[in-house]
Amino acid sequence: MTDDSRNTTLSIAGHSVTITHPDKPYFTKQVKLKKLDIVQYYLSVAEGALLGIRGRPLVLKRFVNGAEAPPFYQKRAPSKRPEWLTSTTLSFPSGRTAEELIVNDAAALAWIVNLGCLELHPHAVRAADLEHPDELRVDLDPGPGVSWTDVRQVALEVRAVLDEHGLQGYPKTSGSRGMHVNVRILPRWSFTEVRRAALALAREVERRVPQLASSKWWKEERHGVFLDYNQNAKDRTTASAYSVRPLPDARVSTPLEWHEVPDCDPADFTVLTLPARFAARGDPHAAMDAHPGSLDSLLELAARDEAAGIGDAPWPPHFKKMTGEGPRVAPSRAKSPRVAPSRAKSPRAKSPRTKAPLLVVAQSPDREAALAGLERWKAAHAAAAAHLAVDDILTDSMRGRSSTWTRIRVNLRHVPEALRPAQGQPDPDDAPTRSRPR
Repeated sequence: MTDDSRNTTLSIAGHSVTITHPDKPYFTKQVKLKKLDIVQYYLSVAEGALLGIRGRPLVLKRFVNGAEAPPFYQKRAPSKRPEWLTSTTLSFPSGRTAEELIVNDAAALAWIVNLGCLELHPHAVRAADLEHPDELRVDLDPGPGVSWTDVRQVALEVRAVLDEHGLQGYPKTSGSRGMHVNVRILPRWSFTEVRRAALALAREVERRVPQLASSKWWKEERHGVFLDYNQNAKDRTTASAYSVRPLPDARVSTPLEWHEVPDCDPADFTVLTLPARFAARGDPHAAMDAHPGSLDSLLELAARDEAAGIGDAPWPPHFKKMTGEGPRVAPSRAKSPRVAPSRAKSPRAKSPRTKAPLLVVAQSPDREAALAGLERWKAAHAAAAAHLAVDDILTDSMRGRSSTWTRIRVNLRHVPEALRPAQGQPDPDDAPTRSRPR
């Protein structure tokens, strides 16, 4: 390692990697960590971190001013990069293409961390076959007020369903409030088929623990732990194993053994604790690549659902309308259908969805500013706010082309109609899209 007053150069895997501004603060609140501390963390767990990203196109989520400042997404590989870094070109549902980096060794890992990549966001495909995922991803996303105990219970139910369908799941904490279960699969199925299998899995878990789990796409229809099947659609990425998350304690998305799940605490796994755990125990997911499975059984379950009249669920908004997909409009914005008398008598006619009374109260690139706007709305409408349940506050992280912004809505379903405020101007109203409530 060489050092000058501004840069540090590391010799890694036969390459020289320069860490610029190594003393730049990356975490300053609950823990104190500099950029070089994050690089050294990743090098200490490189064998495990590379298992989840090696050979995969990578979206760069860059926290150039540290974990406490807003990040931005960079799909395209930087034009100025070492010759020894590799890349591949992906096509997206929009029709656009992008050349994305591939990180295959510890030197490349350190190089992207120097760019500010706290989190690692790989696609579910390898560069050798960009149209056939080799990983099914189960993303357990708890709603407001949902306990960690419920998340773990749903994860164990996911394991049971996977086992019954001949698949081996590998659990990890998300590094935030949820959990992920990754399943290595043979690269035989398209993105559409993998997503179809994930949806069937989500619906089966919901049937088994309906009080705890939900497969509903629209937040206003969810409860408990949402199984986000759309994380398996093309162009979607999630934080992979050993990713550092931008929380005050520098928490890490940590691979687990299944026997650890019932008692694990995500707060135990941080940049400060993971190196010792990894050195002592190795990577719990080290054998993942040795056990690729088949989706045939889950796809048979999907076919049974469809034969029973359970059609496709909504896709992300930037995808084209799919065959068999239900209405791609939130219930709160759906128009009441006009049903012909003859159809109204048909036992197969679908009941109109109940329109949820939602208001947009704040939208801003600054999450804290949006939350402050919510508190101002509550103070201005105290009588209505007194009736809100914890899951009536819908906080959405909206992803734009290169950045995220926060939208906060309130669901007035528990508020008596006489007390329901009308939609007003969101405060703040700083969404990058300048969207307005309809």
